[in-house]
Amino acid sequence: MDEKPVLHRITELVEEEHRLRAQVQAGALSAAEEQQRLREVEESLDQCWDLLRQRRAARDAGADEGNAHVRDREQVERYLQ
Repeated sequence: MDEKPVLHRITELVEEEHRLRAQVQAGALSAAEEQQRLREVEESLDQCWDLLRQRRAARDAGADEGNAHVRDREQVERYLQ
């Protein structure tokens, strides 16, 4: 399975994170708005990285990486709790 779409999405999210920070510095976005949106971006990034780890682990184990799936935000964010 091709990882390019997931890697592309990660790039988009990182670029959005940079744009948000620039908007706050320029005064175009409040700090509260930035924090809310950054939390959403970071959670989406965590989901993407989790999906990549699942695919790579499956591939390394000789399993079907197509069985990897995007886990819900709660599961990804609360993994260690």
